[in-house]
Amino acid sequence: MEEQVENAISIASDVTSDQNIKAQAFEFLHRLPSDPQGWEICLSLFVREPKASEITRHTSLEVINNAIQRGVLQSPSLIALRDNLMAYVAGSKADSTNIQNKLAQAFMYLFVFSYSVEWPSFFHDLLRTSDHPGLSQEESSLRIRFYLQVLKQIHDEIADTFVLRTPEETKRGNELKDLVRERDMKTITHTWQSILTQWRGRDHKVIDQCLDVIQRWVSWADISLVVTDTLRNLLLDLINPSLSLSQTIEAAKMRESAIVCLTEILKKKMEPSAKLELIKYLRIQEAVSQLVRSPGLSELRATSNYDTDLAEHVARLANNVVSDIIKAMDYIPGGSFADLEAIDQLKSFLPFVLRFFSDDYDEICSTVIPCLTDLLNLTRRVAKISDDRFSVESSAMLPPILDAIVGKMKYDETSSWGNEDAQTDEAEFQELRKRLHVLQRAVHSADERLVMDKISNIVLTTFDSLQSQNDDVDWRTLDLALYEMYSFGELGLKNGGLYNKNKPASPAAELLVGMMSRLLESDVTSSMHPAVCLQYMEICVRYYQFFEANAQYISGALEDFVRLVHYEHVKVRARSWYLFMRFVKHLRHYIGDIAEIAISTLSDLLPIRAEIPDGSSEDGDFSSEENQQPVSTKFDSQLYLYEAIGCICSARTVPAESQVLHITTVIDPLFSDLEIHLELAKAGEERAVLQIHHLIMALGTLARGFSDWTPAKTSSTSPPPTREVSEGFVPTSEAILVALEALNSSPQIREATRFAFSRLVGVLGSRILPQLPRWIDGLLSQTSNKDEMVLFMRLLDQVVYGFKLEIYDVLNTLLTPFLQRVFSGMADPACGTDDEIQLAEFKREFLSFLLIILNNGLEAVLVSEANQSAFGGVISTIEQLAKDTSDLPTAKLAFTVLIRMGETWGGPDVHRLKETPQPTLAGFDRFMIERFSPICWALPTQPAFDPSDAQCKQALSEAATLQKMIYWKTGEEYLKWLRDNELRGMGMDATAIETHLNKLPNSPTTEFQAYFQRLVQESKRRA
Repeated sequence: MEEQVENAISIASDVTSDQNIKAQAFEFLHRLPSDPQGWEICLSLFVREPKASEITRHTSLEVINNAIQRGVLQSPSLIALRDNLMAYVAGSKADSTNIQNKLAQAFMYLFVFSYSVEWPSFFHDLLRTSDHPGLSQEESSLRIRFYLQVLKQIHDEIADTFVLRTPEETKRGNELKDLVRERDMKTITHTWQSILTQWRGRDHKVIDQCLDVIQRWVSWADISLVVTDTLRNLLLDLINPSLSLSQTIEAAKMRESAIVCLTEILKKKMEPSAKLELIKYLRIQEAVSQLVRSPGLSELRATSNYDTDLAEHVARLANNVVSDIIKAMDYIPGGSFADLEAIDQLKSFLPFVLRFFSDDYDEICSTVIPCLTDLLNLTRRVAKISDDRFSVESSAMLPPILDAIVGKMKYDETSSWGNEDAQTDEAEFQELRKRLHVLQRAVHSADERLVMDKISNIVLTTFDSLQSQNDDVDWRTLDLALYEMYSFGELGLKNGGLYNKNKPASPAAELLVGMMSRLLESDVTSSMHPAVCLQYMEICVRYYQFFEANAQYISGALEDFVRLVHYEHVKVRARSWYLFMRFVKHLRHYIGDIAEIAISTLSDLLPIRAEIPDGSSEDGDFSSEENQQPVSTKFDSQLYLYEAIGCICSARTVPAESQVLHITTVIDPLFSDLEIHLELAKAGEERAVLQIHHLIMALGTLARGFSDWTPAKTSSTSPPPTREVSEGFVPTSEAILVALEALNSSPQIREATRFAFSRLVGVLGSRILPQLPRWIDGLLSQTSNKDEMVLFMRLLDQVVYGFKLEIYDVLNTLLTPFLQRVFSGMADPACGTDDEIQLAEFKREFLSFLLIILNNGLEAVLVSEANQSAFGGVISTIEQLAKDTSDLPTAKLAFTVLIRMGETWGGPDVHRLKETPQPTLAGFDRFMIERFSPICWALPTQPAFDPSDAQCKQALSEAATLQKMIYWKTGEEYLKWLRDNELRGMGMDATAIETHLNKLPNSPTTEFQAYFQRLVQESKRRA
């Protein structure tokens, strides 16, 4: 049998084995742990001499471990296995690491399943294997390390909190931990101290492994057994073995292990006051102080040999200690601190925290951010309560903390902004800046004046230096000042704006106004560093209210912007185009008549050159121009320039005739380019089509810059454009339509045209209405997908709403062709999930379009002579949508449309006056009774309808409301119809009919909705 098992292992591990035979071998080995004799065979293979192959011995131990874990071995078998493995350990020489680990796992499972009864002397027996006097140092070391490896695996199996366990495993682990504490914990902890004492200086691997076991077990061991004078002194000695630079690698490794061990000891959960005593007892402050002064963290700090690993370990230790101190300092119900001694401890550790916080390596800095966050949260609470004993101390702590935060926000001397190779470092630094800014806000919450004075001092001092040193100020210093100035907006603008009644709205706003004045007088952009230039523009845009109150600075800022939009660095140029647009959009009515100068200055940036992406870049396609700017990004940024020009040219100080002239100046080159490329695009040239797409987008963006007025939107702050301006854009609309009519089979052209249409509405106003049929013909072509149709219907909704007084005639002409396209789109079958989602959205948008018509007094267009032929299709479509259980939100909306139709054409309510129906549309009363009412029952009778579903309940509520509306408009006629025809035809008995006819007229709407839901649920249950 042994030979058979050995052969199976050999076949399974041989990559050249036949796959069928290998599968049989795996199956045999998989069944082996369940075989009552399997573990004995594998034990024999493992311990035999001469030794079997490594893979055979490893697999044999794996089978044994599985057999123990599955509970195959009963008490006698466990004892036999124990004796054999103990004999092997006592007499074995060195095994490989893999075998040692697997054997330790076997002992761990023996512990789990036999410690409580069969093997209570587990730890004593295992430890005795290393006590034989005849063992060499190497043999003794191997057995001690094996003992420690077993302890490590025991912890991982029963106590590691990161391991997910079943309730049974958790219960078993807790019981074993209790037994270990009761029987052997004192002995085990004593062995650790003995091992550390005996093996220090003899075998650093033993020391490392022992410290690893201690830092694991301490979480569930009695702290008084673990932390003794002996252990403390040993740890402190290991932490600070030497202050010389010639420290061995082994000593450095043991030192780091000791630091980690101390850190884990301090993580043990205990009362805050006890934790403070533990920190004091372990002399952590002394240890950290010695480590900070060690050569690796002091003399080598500014060199390439700086011990960053050690720094991170010590920083983590300091972070945990300070967090524990802060927890101990939390308030007790009486409103005072739990322990004044904690304040002194905190003061002693704060310099170490700030030292690591200010470290050049961001990973080390980030390590202590959590404890600083805790400290600042504490000081914020103290500031609110005004605790005299700590308020003085916290006020002394905040300035150095703020200094460290601000200092860390500055680019270090090795950073190079904007280089492609440094993009990752730049992103990480910006992420760190965000975290630092959160800390700065926390300082502000504790002491607002301190932060205000600090930032204003940094900013003003930097500007003073810039003026006095003839522009010879490091860009990093300027960037920090501008970054802090930009962030200062959270203080200066928090009251809703920079000014209140032409005066600064707050002390912070007053400081910010002063900083803005100094900024604009100091010629910051003369440094021409890209980071500084970007920060300058961002500040000008954010604090545009300053320019509204100080118009004398606008011209200088505009000159800076015009220069920076030509900046050679692609990142600055692309961002500057957007910021320039934002700046002039805010200040369009303050900038004066500079339109002609702006057009002339920016003319070299306006020509559009479409480039076909070649797909050669993994991160995006790049233009052929300088700095390798992505093609799509460049054109998107270029559109901001067109919007900016539109804003400038439409300033209220520019006469209308001049605005028209400026329009012509900008759009004529675009028209010429459009005409040149149109024939090429008709011939199918891809670049020509893309060029026309870009030109149409530019024309639409220029229109948006001229006017962001929205028809019928009362909240719009911009007035409608003048008649001259509107007429000036009519040729633009016509040119776009010509391109659309020629190229409407192109999705790109339809996309650009839809974009332009939505923007031209704001400048053309009602002048766009006569062209509306052409827009619809072009945008809803035979190749348009449902997404396109949905987007255009939304635009059409805005047009109908905005021009409801003027659109009737146009809508009356185009409605039937438009509806035919809609019905055709709905008839297209959906292929796949994406198509189903598009179709559902398309149906809901169609219903929303009908509601727009009905809600804006245009209902007559639906039943006009021109559109009567399509009205039946509208009703039929709504009926189908209202009965569709696969799309309940659409069904609910369909009922809403039917209710609105009834309210619109059903006439006045007659149910209370007992009068005959008086519909405003002849015959609509009978139409509602005979067509609308059955729909209320058609939906819930569908097989797939689930009345307990939330969406189904919403649809039922709308169906109930529709019945109420029909009753209000038709009164007794509807009740008679229900009694004599509809309800009886559905098979309802007389009692149910009378109940329904009583509830419908007499119950409030909400009660009737609830009744109708119960009725449907009961009928479904009976069915």
